[in-house]
Amino acid sequence: MRRGTWAFIALTLLLAACAVNPATGRRELMLVSESQEVQMGLEADPQVTATYGLVENPELQAYVSELGLELAEVSERPQLPWSFKVVDDPIVNAFALPGGFIYVTRGILAHFNTEAELAGVLGHEVGHVTARHGASQMSRQQFQQVLLVGGMIASERLRENAGLAMGALQVLNLSYSREDESQSDRLGLRYINRLGYDADAMVGVFQMLAAAGGGGGEGRLPEWQLTHPYPENRAADIRATIEETGASRDGRIGRDTYLDMIDGIVYGPDPRQGYFEGSRFLHPELAFELTFPAGWQTVNQRSMVAAQAPSEDALLMLTVVTDGGSADQELREFLRGEGISGGAAGTSSRGGIDISRSEFTLTTEEGSLAGEVAFIGYGGLTYRLLGYTTTAQWGAHAGSIASTLSSFDSVTDRSVLDVQPMRLDIVTLPEAMSLNTYVRSNPQPVDMEVLTRLNRVDAAEVIQGGTRIKVVSGTPFGR
Repeated sequence: MRRGTWAFIALTLLLAACAVNPATGRRELMLVSESQEVQMGLEADPQVTATYGLVENPELQAYVSELGLELAEVSERPQLPWSFKVVDDPIVNAFALPGGFIYVTRGILAHFNTEAELAGVLGHEVGHVTARHGASQMSRQQFQQVLLVGGMIASERLRENAGLAMGALQVLNLSYSREDESQSDRLGLRYINRLGYDADAMVGVFQMLAAAGGGGGEGRLPEWQLTHPYPENRAADIRATIEETGASRDGRIGRDTYLDMIDGIVYGPDPRQGYFEGSRFLHPELAFELTFPAGWQTVNQRSMVAAQAPSEDALLMLTVVTDGGSADQELREFLRGEGISGGAAGTSSRGGIDISRSEFTLTTEEGSLAGEVAFIGYGGLTYRLLGYTTTAQWGAHAGSIASTLSSFDSVTDRSVLDVQPMRLDIVTLPEAMSLNTYVRSNPQPVDMEVLTRLNRVDAAEVIQGGTRIKVVSGTPFGR
């Protein structure tokens, strides 16, 4: 097709797809309808919940949800099916799905000092939804694809430099992402101001994010390569916005209310959901263990435990089979899969553990894989332990994979079965003292650097008596 034809098609799509952004009032490219946004969120929400799990604290969940719904009510899209959840993850994070599905981690809750700070982050995520950032990103990428394909058809030079063009679009989209973050910061400020919260709380959030991320300095990526602006730049921008808009700087803070809500929450990884001691994985709740090959990179998620070879050409994964049958039934079903050829199956039983395993090959259009799979019946559940690599590398990894499959065993050691997570405790200082002084009398299971980040004070800084501070209780575990 001629250049003019493709230009006409692109222009027609652009004009037809322009819509008014409900949060900003500006016209912008939009190829995704509101009903599609909501449907995407509805479909993804169960997957997010299954991946992270929810914090089992109904009072905390209700507190966050009620605050989030208040913010959504004063936004430009109160009619959406808003949902606010605390997910069981120790990292400092918050995120939103299209349609009004918003999540904060217990890790980020531990680092807030006030209800106003929580409101600022929830308001930021509400801003992503009201400004339709997720839908806008998808629309932009679809439109860019149309332009790029059309240009490659029309221009031999563009075909020859397609890789450079794709790279340029990726850099461009990073800049759009940073603009979205800055816009959501401003919208979050708008919403907390409407509810009467102290605007300076958002400055505190960015200071916390800077500290949690290790601060500035050498070694970090330049801002143009990131999806988010540097926290210190976000703090400066929000200060300027506060001045420009006249947002209240003496509004609600809610420090005591907030500290009461987070008193006793799990801090750091929860060993009840499984933990590593070197390459050995132990799960207290499910009372099993297995050992991955030494030197492999491991990861523990609520729905999966996995390991990757140092050469990055072999994987091991343990999952629970939903509504699984017996180990033997599941193995037969697996070997009937499309493109799969299995070897001789082996079965064994010991100590209440039933195992059915087999080597296999999988042939696909992309190539051939080789591996070994074991289905394990234990404790009323059926597990699938799968290891695989390319056919060419099977000889190099077969022994390590087989050893891991053979290592699944029950756990009876009470020191493992009874392990408990560390928790965040709120204590009141009886008199003026520094964190250094407090820790000398009250040893902590975490480094002083952790306490200074949680409380946002220097270790030697004298804190007024009667002040409530965050400390950590419990015993470290694993690696």
